[in-house]
Amino acid sequence: MNGVSRGTVAAAIPTIRIVANEAERRLAAAGIDQPALEAAWLLEHAVGVSPLMQRVHADHQLTAAECEGVRTLVERRARREPLQYVLGTQEFCGRAFQVTPAVLIPRPESALLVAETVRRCANHPAATVVDVGTGSGCLAVSVALALPEARVLAIDLSAEALLVARRNMVQHGCDARIDCLQGDLLAPLGEAEWLQKIDVILSNPPYIADGEISTLQPEVGCFEPRLALAGGPDGMQVHRRLLQQAPIYLRSGGALLMEVGLGQAAAVCHVAEEGGWFRAAAVLPDEAGIARVVCFEKRESRREPLAGSR
Repeated sequence: MNGVSRGTVAAAIPTIRIVANEAERRLAAAGIDQPALEAAWLLEHAVGVSPLMQRVHADHQLTAAECEGVRTLVERRARREPLQYVLGTQEFCGRAFQVTPAVLIPRPESALLVAETVRRCANHPAATVVDVGTGSGCLAVSVALALPEARVLAIDLSAEALLVARRNMVQHGCDARIDCLQGDLLAPLGEAEWLQKIDVILSNPPYIADGEISTLQPEVGCFEPRLALAGGPDGMQVHRRLLQQAPIYLRSGGALLMEVGLGQAAAVCHVAEEGGWFRAAAVLPDEAGIARVVCFEKRESRREPLAGSR
């Protein structure tokens, strides 16, 4: 009897191994693809012990508060809240960015926008660059750090998103070189001050068709901001609006760079050609070979719109 009691008490001690295994089982039951790995990350975030040290010190006992902290994070993830929101951070272009449910989680394919902006400004280091729909500010910050002489403007309709963006700008030491503006697309610029003065406009606009939002995985459709996802009936509503607004602000030869969804590149290029102000300079594929970024250059003068275009 005493032996059984001692064994029961020993088994109940909340060691790292026991808590990690419990977390893994809970995440697996919730349908998480890599439950053991995510359990280790959540435990590290809660108690400050790296995955390697978790294995080395698997029998280390956790306090009740530490156990509760781990379980709180695990329950959030088990409800399919994105891991990035639970941890509060996401890496982009080799840097950690704060993220909250107010902003879209940065994706690696968006780094194409940064690389193309930097390439285009290589011979014009003091360029003026506008990031439309900045969200977490990952694009604006990455461009500002790569082009220390450039002037960068970051625009977002969401005041909550701009708060996150500003925190990331301060964190990466470039807040003094980025102007944050709140408003719809390019409207905050005001025509007089920026008329034909912008060198590059880049944007990762919402490009999911409204009717497809409900089909996305829960982490995306249920948690990421709809404002950053829904792009109208065909997913290209914001692309069209940017193509209409950008010529007012871009200098001749200036570039408009936009991320697009699967199968949208050709259609967006056609819209641009119809408008008469832009020529399609390039379509950049992501690592999966998907046409992901469309690059347009402003013509010196508007070409006559194609017949039948609006």
